[in-house]
Amino acid sequence: MTVRTLVLLRHAKAETPGDDPDFDRRLTTRGENDADAAGAWLADERIHPDLVFCSPAKRTRQTWQGVSIALAQAGRGGVTPEVRYEKSLYAGGRTEVFDLLRTVPDTVHTVLVVGHNPTVSEVSILLVPDAEWDGQEVELRTASLAVHRAQGPWAQTEPGSMSLVERHTARG
Repeated sequence: MTVRTLVLLRHAKAETPGDDPDFDRRLTTRGENDADAAGAWLADERIHPDLVFCSPAKRTRQTWQGVSIALAQAGRGGVTPEVRYEKSLYAGGRTEVFDLLRTVPDTVHTVLVVGHNPTVSEVSILLVPDAEWDGQEVELRTASLAVHRAQGPWAQTEPGSMSLVERHTARG
């Protein structure tokens, strides 16, 4: 059976909310550096997404851009993942994330979701099987990644179905 890997990434540090719509908030300089560091960490760990689900908000798109550039610079060999900008990752919640994951073809081995809190933290916590959960709720900070793995088809992605194998907070 094929091992599938899911990486949940909370967007990097964004501007403080102001007069502009939340959807248009940009990354700060620190956020840009942290997004680059997240991509470098993924490259160092040899985690290369085949498919990316990204919120269409400005800060998540910029986070993905930094990650993708760092992955390319690490010598991914010109292979670029399919990227889908999903409105439900901005306006929806954890149910929408699970629904998206269940649509992934089984030919895809690694999925990266670039989204927002509280959703990405909630999904990460929910994915961990009860027998593996130590009860400590860990909120993903900006530019934090949670790597989950499981065997079986994506269509069976449910709460409690993917082990948490690593967490990392990227700082540039």
